[in-house]
Amino acid sequence: MTPAIRKQALAEFRGYREPRPIRAARPVSDLVGSAMRGLGLGDLVDEGQVAAAWREIVGDFIALHSAPARLTGGTLTIRVLQPSLRFELERQWRGVILEKLKARFGGRVVRKLEFRVG
Repeated sequence: MTPAIRKQALAEFRGYREPRPIRAARPVSDLVGSAMRGLGLGDLVDEGQVAAAWREIVGDFIALHSAPARLTGGTLTIRVLQPSLRFELERQWRGVILEKLKARFGGRVVRKLEFRVG
């Protein structure tokens, strides 16, 4: 009988099992992010990051008159205060804003922009 088998048999006889070795520690942010994605809530994490970086991406004037409303399936819906600004954003700035978002967050997070007045 090998020492490992003898040790296992003795532990079973006594009703005692050796504790498992502790794995290397990981940052809590890694665990929360993976848990959110596992629950299908990964977009919520990304949505918060996009909202936090909105002013930086679009500038002060546009940020004062617009805000990200939600991020669903790669489509970022942006709430705009005035129809004229919506028109300007759709015609002139959509591509620029989308490229900045893709550069910052990757192409999988934001793939499309929708502007809504309200």
